[in-house]
Amino acid sequence: MSADDRTVAGRDFRLFWFGQATSKLGNSVSSVALPLVAVATLDAGTLQVALLAAFSWLPWLLIGLPAGAWVDRLPRRPLMISCDLLCLVVIASIPLAWWLGSLTLTHLFVAALVTGTAGVFFQTADQVFLPTLLDRADLPSGNARLQSTEQAAYVAGPGIAGLLTQLAGAIAGLLVDAVSFLVSAICLWRIRVPERLHRGQQRSLRAEVAEGLRFVAGDPYLRVLTIWGAMSNLALIGYQSVLVVFLVREVGVAPAVVGGLVAATSLGGVLGAAAGSALGRRLGTARALLATSVLTPPFGLLLPLAERGPRLALAVAGVAVLVAGISAGNVVKGSFRQTYVPHHLLGRVTVSMQLLNYGAIPLGALIGGVLGSTIGLRPTIWLSMGAAVAAGLIVLIGPIRTTRDLPGRPIPASPDLVHAG
Repeated sequence: MSADDRTVAGRDFRLFWFGQATSKLGNSVSSVALPLVAVATLDAGTLQVALLAAFSWLPWLLIGLPAGAWVDRLPRRPLMISCDLLCLVVIASIPLAWWLGSLTLTHLFVAALVTGTAGVFFQTADQVFLPTLLDRADLPSGNARLQSTEQAAYVAGPGIAGLLTQLAGAIAGLLVDAVSFLVSAICLWRIRVPERLHRGQQRSLRAEVAEGLRFVAGDPYLRVLTIWGAMSNLALIGYQSVLVVFLVREVGVAPAVVGGLVAATSLGGVLGAAAGSALGRRLGTARALLATSVLTPPFGLLLPLAERGPRLALAVAGVAVLVAGISAGNVVKGSFRQTYVPHHLLGRVTVSMQLLNYGAIPLGALIGGVLGSTIGLRPTIWLSMGAAVAAGLIVLIGPIRTTRDLPGRPIPASPDLVHAG
């Protein structure tokens, strides 16, 4: 890359980073504001709030695989801009419907489903687009910066949501999210770096989807990471889907304070994201993944012990450690996938992994909602956190536990891998 190219790439990465940071902040505000709107404005029950989370992630199961093939075919930047503008319209429709007195739970469910569908395309495209903006050696630091910013948004967002709820009602938080999509679209529009598109022979959608699935299923590293991610998400979303209801109705936390508590748990994510690259360099990337997946989930067992007072603070600290491990592991795993997988396959491989990783989320949300409504909120969180601890042990299976660093490219152990490389 020439000096001029590096200058453009640096400017374009900053635009990409700022747009992502703003969008993540808006999403973070909305993640607290939307269930609060459902609970406080529409008197939604535990299962209905859990279903709201499920609808946001259901599109990964419905369209994830073909979306990956389309992302590998299409220019990613225009695709991401279109997704941002669609989400802007959909999220802005919720405050408008509330103002007109016509807001319903069905409206919230549809909004969650549509924005979740746009999120499938956007999140896949941004993983493929990032290697266009950065050199291979800069990907770990770029991912760490994006992950740190995302976690910082998770700190600030709930606090903003809580403040807005106290001053103007939960519906105001959704306006912040709508504006964030506009900022993201403008930043993407101003990026100038040309994309690297694969222009090989175009085959049927089914054949291209199958190629991505075979790559993941045949690779010992990606296979284990996919199963681990799916089981972890299944467990973690179980507690997240009932967390707001648990804090408000079981622990007795005021709705305006909930955002601050969620923000406090995200502080661990900021530290974890900032430390992810350093952990990979000091311990080795494989050992860093092992440490974050096995040693941090047990701290989450402090959450179901929460009561008002010191035990609530201890529970928040425990979840912060858990989130730190997740965030650090995401930095290592994301950089590994972007450098390990051939670029022309990256979109399909990403969604092949996320089909299980993110596809487990609506199932986990549904299970969390059903359990919360039947056995109670606190037992549901006990089960979820216990499952998260067990899920971390999956990383001990396969070659990750036997090496210091994750490899930089696939070992050609099959004809598919030789062809993909």
